[in-house]
Amino acid sequence: MKIGVDILGGDFAPESTLKGAMLALEEFGNDCTLVLIGNEEEIKAALAKENCPTDKFEFFHAPDGITMSSSPVKSIASSPNSSIVKGFDLLQEGKIDGFCSAGNSGSMLVGSVMKLGLLREDLRPCLLSALPNLNGKDGILLDVGANADCKPENLLDFAILGSTYAEVHLKFEDPKVALINIGEEPEKGSQLSIASHKLMAEYEKINFIGNIEGRELFDGKTDVAVCSGFVGNVVLKLAEKFYEIGLRRGLKNDPFFAKMDYEQHGGSPILGVNKVVVVGHGISSPVAIKNMIKLTKELVEESFVAKLKEAIPNA
Repeated sequence: MKIGVDILGGDFAPESTLKGAMLALEEFGNDCTLVLIGNEEEIKAALAKENCPTDKFEFFHAPDGITMSSSPVKSIASSPNSSIVKGFDLLQEGKIDGFCSAGNSGSMLVGSVMKLGLLREDLRPCLLSALPNLNGKDGILLDVGANADCKPENLLDFAILGSTYAEVHLKFEDPKVALINIGEEPEKGSQLSIASHKLMAEYEKINFIGNIEGRELFDGKTDVAVCSGFVGNVVLKLAEKFYEIGLRRGLKNDPFFAKMDYEQHGGSPILGVNKVVVVGHGISSPVAIKNMIKLTKELVEESFVAKLKEAIPNA
């Protein structure tokens, strides 16, 4: 197995990404080969300074980086020598089995669709976030930002994608799926919520338990919380702020707040594309980079994309 790592992606690259790759090498280096994508000469010089043998990695030279402020569509089209585009090229050609980056998430999303294609032509790719809860069995929230405007069919697809992720990767048996809404009754909410509820309730291959309100998100009532990317991103950013406040108030060791630490989760897979792609947080530390690589490796081992394709109707 070969995992491609974008060394130029992230606010603290390349220092943070290289240190994260070295941590990953220490933890599971014998299980896979890490292909470091970036300026090869600079990467090797930095590894030498850390007394890390270069023969433990493979390298692919990509001298250019895509900045966090770059336009996602333009950056993919105009930066053929960037680490993100080269990573997708390697993945498309089958030279690596998975690709991860803490770089521009919009470019990662656009590149994954343009270079790898979708499991189904009209499928909307989406992103997920861990959903910590008070009973210790954490679930997931999706979409958290890839699709601000959605149709009911999109939310049903997210429910299927999320349910499959919970079953395959999180090892949940018959995961519970809920729709985020402003009330529990099926007839409550926006037109999107009402129509989405009807579709999910009629789809027999997921364990749909109905609507869930915002105050119930952390109670463990559901394993998979589904919403549009607009709602999901608001919830995610609010939770991140509460985590910051918790740290300031001395709750770092509180077991619930500790599970909100982005470092532990590594990143989000882009669900719905034809290969394993994982996006890390832009401010990723070396530990977060290590966990991003670990998640990529695990999804490849689980044949995750193949199982998603089996779950998606007409894929």
